[in-house]
Amino acid sequence: MVAEDGPDRPTRTCVGCRSRAVQSDLVRMVAEGTAVIPDVRGRRPGRGAYLHDDRRCLEAAERRRVWSRAFRRGPGDGGWDVSRVEALFGVTPHDPPADPSR
Repeated sequence: MVAEDGPDRPTRTCVGCRSRAVQSDLVRMVAEGTAVIPDVRGRRPGRGAYLHDDRRCLEAAERRRVWSRAFRRGPGDGGWDVSRVEALFGVTPHDPPADPSR
């Protein structure tokens, strides 16, 4: 199958909004223990999950609890730590949820 953007541009699916996009438009995430770590250079080892650089996609991923499926393993007892992803996207724990109508 050839992507709409051409055969030389790989596409990936955002785990938050489930839309396909060119890989360069997404941020790769990897799991280190129970932490979800942004891999902005795309060089960390391990299975990757891709996410748009948009807090709404992060919120959708959290709401749908995608990390265990995306990394094909459970987080253990404490759940997934997404604080580094939140810091990258500028989300603070006290931010209200994004307005989905925008």
